Amino acid sequence: MTDLFGLPGKVAVVTGGGRGIGLMMARGLLQAGATVYLSSRKEAELDAAVSELATHGPVYAIPADLGTADGVAALAAGLAERENAIHALFNNAGATWGAPFAEFPESGIDKVLDVNVKGVLLLTQALTPMLRAGATADDPARVINTGSVDGLRAPAKGMNNFSYSASKAAVHMLTRHLAGELAPEILVNAIAPGLFASKMTKHLLTAGDDVVGAGLPLGRIGSPDDMAGIAVFLASRASSYITGAVIPVDGGVSTIR
Repeated sequence: MTDLFGLPGKVAVVTGGGRGIGLMMARGLLQAGATVYLSSRKEAELDAAVSELATHGPVYAIPADLGTADGVAALAAGLAERENAIHALFNNAGATWGAPFAEFPESGIDKVLDVNVKGVLLLTQALTPMLRAGATADDPARVINTGSVDGLRAPAKGMNNFSYSASKAAVHMLTRHLAGELAPEILVNAIAPGLFASKMTKHLLTAGDDVVGAGLPLGRIGSPDDMAGIAVFLASRASSYITGAVIPVDGGVSTIR
């Protein structure tokens, strides 16, 4: 089982890795033996993440704005300078925007779709040669996209994140489309997280993690280990017969409406 789930010798890239879900995934990958590269726009956050994670294994930061073609090219070039191949790409960088329907601005559409959809496609495209270089017949390379429970069912009335929910539904379909395009050398799957503690969900947890979690089917919000576990599974040989899947990691939220 150590061989099945272990990641020694593998190189993983985690975008949006400076905080939140990206940081949780990166920790799990490092503890499973991978070398991890983190990327996001905010260099200070990346530096703090590297300092926090360094005790778990080799981790490096390459700052880039992944909502732009130039940022995608910069990350791809930085990785090519350091590695000949990568084995797992976690497209986790994300943006959100909230505003009432009648006031929702064009900028709130463009920013979210640029990062959450365009960035996922462009970065996967740019890193496909390095992913193919890391693939073997028994253990294909991996692309794991971060979707959302909000892309599986419509958010509740008053959750004014219109472009976010649309973008995450797009990520789920893009995952399925890329799975067919890149098989069999590269497996493409998505994680659809529910409620985890992060900067993006802070406003949803003002009543407290325990109070909010008590209203979910499993009675709690997600923990760092929950996200680390699914990340390691999807990057490891244990998932080598899975592609095109969108896996809810939401404590059952997607089952109740």
